Amino acid sequence: MEGKLSRLARTLKPSPIQDLSHFAERCGAINLAEGFPDFPAPAKIKEAAISAINSDFNQYRHVQGICDMLSKMMKQKHGLHFDPLTEIAICCGQTEAFAATIFATISPGDEVVVFDPAYETYETCIAMAGGVPVYVALDPPHWTLDGGKFMKSFTPRTKAIVLNSPHNPTGKVFSMQELEVIAEACCRMDCVAITDEVYEYITFEMHKHTSIASLSGMQERTIITSSLSKTFSVTGWRIGWAIAPCNIASAIRNIHIKITDSAPAPFQEAALTALSSPPLYFKSLREDYVTRRDYVIDMLVMFGFQVHFKPQGSFFIFAELPENWLSSDVDFVENLIKKAGIAAVPGCGFFHTSTYSQQYQSRYVRFAFCKSMATLTAAAKRISELASIKDGIILSK
Repeated sequence: MEGKLSRLARTLKPSPIQDLSHFAERCGAINLAEGFPDFPAPAKIKEAAISAINSDFNQYRHVQGICDMLSKMMKQKHGLHFDPLTEIAICCGQTEAFAATIFATISPGDEVVVFDPAYETYETCIAMAGGVPVYVALDPPHWTLDGGKFMKSFTPRTKAIVLNSPHNPTGKVFSMQELEVIAEACCRMDCVAITDEVYEYITFEMHKHTSIASLSGMQERTIITSSLSKTFSVTGWRIGWAIAPCNIASAIRNIHIKITDSAPAPFQEAALTALSSPPLYFKSLREDYVTRRDYVIDMLVMFGFQVHFKPQGSFFIFAELPENWLSSDVDFVENLIKKAGIAAVPGCGFFHTSTYSQQYQSRYVRFAFCKSMATLTAAAKRISELASIKDGIILSK
């Protein structure tokens, strides 16, 4: 039946992150691979979802109140006015919002600039639309943007730029200077910015999230995508949104309706409660993740990992392998699962540019710290029971 598959389907590969997550589950490994919290979501929003189900909000539904609240939040946080009736589209998570945005804006042959390393979904969506991803490498170890290199990536076919900040997998928060370089390029080259802002409330120390839409000339050429998933620890609820100029928002809404019809009704109702959370909730969220981040960094450094860049946001650590590990990141992750029962993600899957040597691309591993302290403590205990690395093998005590 291979011949019955479409040309597109034959090009798509399973997600290595989900494959590792499923493998970890099958073999009882601690899952530090996939970016989902393993601790309870806030009780208040769970109760709101249960109440919505019991109130029979179980059919196709559009909850306009979400759009109203998002419009208010964008005004308060970024000083931006969006019409909740025409410029916000509710989707099944940020992933669908991003995909629908790509399908609404990218035609075959259009080029889309993506910063590298990058999350796997971007390339897939661009390819499905017939677009061409053009990767611009961020410079390690702090993953800075080289403005000159960035400007050289533009051609007459460039249609859009994908901006993910806070950034997966590195934890980078793009600086105001970098955002200004990107905004200037968008205006000069008449491109749109498609943003992934799902970690907007998970930033650390003095680093703050700024939406590029708030920069001069950018609101009318920015499509913001985000969701409830990361901020409220409900990655399975699939409530996301796109915020864009009305003609683009309308196209995104139409694509969403044609594909999935509506986001889950009870969880849309619960989103009203989530988005009404007081400032203290977001403050506590950041503080809790700082504690988890620092705990995992200490755990990795003690084992020999090189953490040159402390994450400024998101809930991932992109750590360089110990100097005495001479094999690949894939081999390390396989050894870590077998020897310690801990799953992580090989960094090579996030790199796409030839700027990095093949050796460099295989020197990073991503760890998710969006786990309970009990889970992280158990992981630390397992790693502490490993003795050393020798000849490409992790040795147990």
